[in-house]
This record gives sequence, C-alpha cells and structure tokens, in this order.
Amino acid sequence: MERLWGLFQRAQQLSPRSSQTVYQRVEGPRKGHLEEEEEDGEEGAETLAHFCPMELRGPEPLGSRPRQPNLIPWAAAGRRAAPYLVLTALLIFTGAFLLGYVAFRGSCQACGDSVLVVSEDVNYEPDLDFHQGRLYWSDLQAMFLQFLGEGRLEDTIRQTSLRERVAGSAGMAALTQDIRAALSRQKLDHVWTDTHYVGLQFPDPAHPNTLHWVDEAGKVGEQLPLEDPDVYCPYSAIGNVTGELVYAHYGRPEDLQDLRARGVDPVGRLLLVRVGVISFAQKVTNAQDFGAQGVLIYPEPADFSQDPPKPSLSSQQAVYGHVHLGTGDPYTPGFPSFNQTQFPPVASSGLPSIPAQPISADIASRLLRKLKGPVAPQEWQGSLLGSPYHLGPGPRLRLVVNNHRTSTPINNIFGCIEGRSEPGFRPRRSLLFISWDGGDFGSVGSTEWLEGYLSVLHLKAVVYVSLDNAVLGDDKFHAKTSPLLTSLIESVLKQVDSPNHSGQTLYEQVVFTNPSWDAEVIRPLPMDSSAYSFTAFVGVPAVEFSFMEDDQAYPFLHTKEDTYENLHKVLQGRLPAVAQAVAQLAGQLLIRLSHDRLLPLDFGRYGDVVLRHIGNLNEFSGDLKARGLTLQWVYSARGDYIRAAEKLRQEIYSSEERDERLTRMYNVRIMRVEFYFLSQYVSPADSPFRHIFMGRGDHTLGALLDHLRLLRSNSSGTPGATSSTGFQESRFRRQLALLTWTLQGAANALSGDVWNIDNNF
Repeated sequence: MERLWGLFQRAQQLSPRSSQTVYQRVEGPRKGHLEEEEEDGEEGAETLAHFCPMELRGPEPLGSRPRQPNLIPWAAAGRRAAPYLVLTALLIFTGAFLLGYVAFRGSCQACGDSVLVVSEDVNYEPDLDFHQGRLYWSDLQAMFLQFLGEGRLEDTIRQTSLRERVAGSAGMAALTQDIRAALSRQKLDHVWTDTHYVGLQFPDPAHPNTLHWVDEAGKVGEQLPLEDPDVYCPYSAIGNVTGELVYAHYGRPEDLQDLRARGVDPVGRLLLVRVGVISFAQKVTNAQDFGAQGVLIYPEPADFSQDPPKPSLSSQQAVYGHVHLGTGDPYTPGFPSFNQTQFPPVASSGLPSIPAQPISADIASRLLRKLKGPVAPQEWQGSLLGSPYHLGPGPRLRLVVNNHRTSTPINNIFGCIEGRSEPGFRPRRSLLFISWDGGDFGSVGSTEWLEGYLSVLHLKAVVYVSLDNAVLGDDKFHAKTSPLLTSLIESVLKQVDSPNHSGQTLYEQVVFTNPSWDAEVIRPLPMDSSAYSFTAFVGVPAVEFSFMEDDQAYPFLHTKEDTYENLHKVLQGRLPAVAQAVAQLAGQLLIRLSHDRLLPLDFGRYGDVVLRHIGNLNEFSGDLKARGLTLQWVYSARGDYIRAAEKLRQEIYSSEERDERLTRMYNVRIMRVEFYFLSQYVSPADSPFRHIFMGRGDHTLGALLDHLRLLRSNSSGTPGATSSTGFQESRFRRQLALLTWTLQGAANALSGDVWNIDNNF
C-alpha cells in the first residue's frame, strides 16, 4: 500500500495557465477568513517547502520538442490522500457516486461547506526523486492497470457472496460494519453511515403464502407447494383471490392485448407469466390494468442457457422480485425515511392492488398441463411440457398472500475522497463510494438518500456510476445510460481490453459484429436500477454497466442460487477477467470525470434524442392538422436547444483555455443539463420521475406519443372527441405545453445569461 501511494504521489495535473489562485488563512482582525492571492508562475518562483511542483501531461507528438514544464505549487500529502484506485475492488459490489464541486465549495455532507485550503503541514518531506518524475496520461492508465489485480477482485466477490444480505438482518449489519471498516482502512477523507427507517414487506412465518386448487363447486382443494417460503414479492397486495388461470407470456401490454384478441379475457382471472423482459412490478401493473385478479411469476427454462457445461436454475427454485412500480419506501413517497419523521398518511400510487407470488418451474409445469383453450403463439412456447402450451382458461386457483410490513433500519455506507479545484495529488472533483442497503426492495436505500438531499444534489453531483448487476455473463456488454455519457463511454471502451477476445478492445469486439456500436451497447435506464432515480428523479446523468450472456439471461439473478460458485461456472472460469474489465471501465471513466478540466459530458446529444423522437411525432402530424393542431412548438424548442448547444460549444472552443474561472463556469452549465430536463411544471411529490425523456407521467414524451396513438384507435373518428378512452384535445394541449416548455427551458438555461438567449418564441 505504501509503495502504491508513493507511485500515486507522482500523478498530478498540468495547469495551462501562468498564474493560479491559492487560498491562505488570514490572521489578525479578519482571522478565520480566506483571502485570494495570485502567484506568478515565472520560472524559478519560490514555493513553500511543503509544496512540490509536478505535472500530468498528455502524450506529445513523436519528434516534438518537449516544452518547458509549467510548474504549479501543489499541496503535499501531509494528510494522506487515499489510493482510490485500489477501491475498484470494492466497486464490484458498491456504487460509485462522483460528486463534482466545480466551484470552491466542500464536497460532501460530512465535509462541511467550507472553502477548500491547501495543506499546512510544514513537516512533510517529499522523496528525493519526487521532483524528478513527469507522468503522462498513458503512464497513469498503465499504473492503474498494474495495481488492479484479478485475484483481489475475485476474493472480494467470493467473500461477499458468502454473507447474508437481507436488509435489516444481523448478517447485513455485520456486512455493513465490514464494508465501512474496509473503506476506513483505505485512509479516505471521510467514511460514514447514513441510516433510514423504511417500511419493508416480509413473509409471515406463522401464516405463509399459499396456492390451492379450487373445484367447480368453489371448494378449496389440494395445496400446491411453494417450495421456499422466503421467496415472495415484496409490496404485493395482501389478501386472497380466486380465479381461473390464464397463460400471458411475459405480461407485457402487447401480450395481454394479444391474449384478448385471441378470445381469452384476462378480466377476473389469475395470470401465469414468465420472468424476464420487463420487471415484476410492470408485469403486475399491466395485469391490474387489464382487470386480472392476481399474478403468478415463474422462471421459464427456455429463457435460460441450455448449454450442458453451464449450470442451470433448479426446477424447484422460484425467483424473488418486488412489485412496487417505483423506487424507495412506498409508504413515504417523496419524503426521506429518517427516524422520528412525521409523514402524511399516504402511500405510493405504484403499489399494486392485486396479489402476486413467485412460483418455481415445477409448479408452473403442473399449472400449464391443466390449461385448455387456444394454443399459445409459437414465440410464447417453452420447454416445460414437451407439448404445446395453451392459453387457457384452466382450473380455478386460490392465491393467499400474507406478507406483513415492518419498519426496518437500513444503512448506506459512504466513503469520500475530497476533490480540489487545484488538486494536490487529488482529483479535481470529489469521489464518493457508496454501498446501498435495501436494493432488492426497489432501490430503497438510494432513493431515500436522494429524497433527503434533493434540493442540493443537482447543484453538486456530476455523474452516478452503478455497478449493480455488472457481471451477468461475458459475451455482450451493455451500458444503460443517459445520452450525456454516450461519447465518454465510447472513448473508454477503446481503452479497455475485452475479457474474452484476446487482442481486442471492448470497442473492437462490439463493432466487429455491429458497426453501429451505440445500437449494440447503449440501452435506456430501467426503473429497477439504482441509477434510474439519479437521472429521472434528481437530474444527474447516470450509467449502469453490465456484461451479459449472448443469447440467454443469467439464470440465478434474485435467487438463493446466485452464488460465487454458480457465477464462476456460468462464466467458465472467466469471472476474474470480467470483473477486472468492469473495474477498468469504472476506473477509466472516473479518472476522466474527476480529472478532466472540462467535464466530458456531451450536452449536444439531447438534440439528437429529440430529433429521433420527432420522427415518431411526425407520424401523427396529418391527424393533428385535421383537428387544427400542430407540433410546431416542439420543433422550435428543439431548434433552440440545438443552437444553444452549438453556441456553448463554440464559446468553449474559442475561450482562453487557461482561464480557470471561465472553465468552472462552463462546467456548471454542462453539469446541470440533465437537471434541465426535469419538468418544473409538475410536483415531485405527485410525479417524482419528472424527466421528460426517461420519467413517468403525463408530462413525458412517451406519454404524449401514447396519447397520439389513440388518434388511430379513436372509435368516434371525429375531431374534438372527448371519450375518456380516446384522444382528448385538452389533454394533448396540456401535454404539449409541459413537454415544450421543459425543452425550451433547457435551451434557455444552456444559453447562459438571460441577455444571451436567442430563441424563436
């Protein structure tokens, strides 16, 4: 560790200006205040004994003459800065939240809100060769890879998989202490725990959930065994329901519409649906919207790998999954669940009103054998029966769910490396490493923390990087992300070696099969990711990395069989290499985000996003014109955003690179772009996911498109129709206004000062 720290002491950033601002504590009448001083950067200028001049430089062209180093006085490590690249071992099972304070302010809620000052330790003596080194960007990358050992990563994964990880359990409390201790050993600036008291749902051991056959006379018959009482659907509705069974594929809206079109109505029935494609919460919500009584969810073997060398999920194992269509504690929507907080008596609108229960493939096969009715479509078929699946209806079933709600303390763990606007062996921006609790209940730990600091995070947070579900295979790589990070991800993929294609980078592996790399890699953020709330709720760009199997899903996710041994077998011994690739991706990304003078966020990308969606809107322009309506407002707002983005790009290009204050001003505008797309016209309590592209609610572009599609299915076919199930002009006008003015506001904010705004409105 000491050797590693000694090497990292050599890494620092080249300042492109000849003078810099430092802060010194003022004595006398103004004692306690901070005063700016300008130091000239002339060669030979005297520096304090505890400062050491170094530089971090990019590679120079071959044959070019080395320029004279522009020396900067840097704070020596009197208080040791953490060797934060070693923490990539912990990143495999924790999230990394990058806080960027592009102003002079403090970096985290435990660090205070004071101006950052250089070290005042005059006793520090640097190594004799400390002044001699010059570190290039490629050297820093090589150093990062050198100290990123596969063995350490594998040991971390193995040890963590052995621990009990149920929120509120004694095992989780012990794991919390161990993670905190591990962070503390790294000599981080700050390590602390944040506790929330949340409402979680657990099975009732005295009254387990049950499933019974019901005969034609309505008499409850044989019980179907639910093999593991600990596997359940948190936040399911409580109670009992009885109904005929119907097979509904994945439970998507299109599946239920297809079911109804084939003469099998879901209303009043229990639906049997497969794990996958959409979340448990979406399956149950869709079933509820189509009038179903309840939902049974099973893992279909045909959806998982049938490769004999690879392990498969036991046919007696059900899959766990919460059914709250939202994130956080559903009993305190919009409010942080701190102890003793008084909450209004409300619950999340995303809680279902029908019960749901996971079942194993064995139980599902018994149910499928009883189904009659039409044969299911070919793409709905599976491998449980050896004969075609039918849609039903089948015999009646009685489902009883007795889960109970418990107030449970959960603990989020934080480790902070403070950044400096003029870093002394530190990143320019602060790094916060976080281990969330309560994730299996719907990102409860992360969402409650976000609710507690909602008013300040968009002012200080730059990017959130999630490593949840990072290793689920090794064939394909997906990045679920905000458009702002797409260009940076492309750059990083070109720097990281493929874990299973020797001699290729990840980027080369991707474009070999699909020249359109982003179509192959980039995916939207799903609601069941902790990254989703950061973007859709708070307005912070986020990314979640995942290595996946090429053709089949990882079978053990959200089951008790999700162990180190099974993951190792699925990857056929390549787990250490894949884990190292994940750590390299995260590390390279964080180095760029924390060290680059100008934030590497592509603020122009959202113009392309809007243009792509406008193509979908144009499909309905003729229908709208017939009603005297137009989408011109959206087109104008999109044009203004494109012009604002290009104007900012030109300003940056033509600005004085050495002007640190101007750079910070640009960074403030760049880092808040994601926040600009949160609708300011809807309430966070009523519509927490306010993002117009990724959120949920009537203010979103997706909702507007869904409403426009009703123009083609409006039974009346007459302008001005007001059917509650058809197109409504008044609703369309409101949706268009919400979307347009949020987009226009983003364009105005990106333009900078009010007097610089130039738009078409």
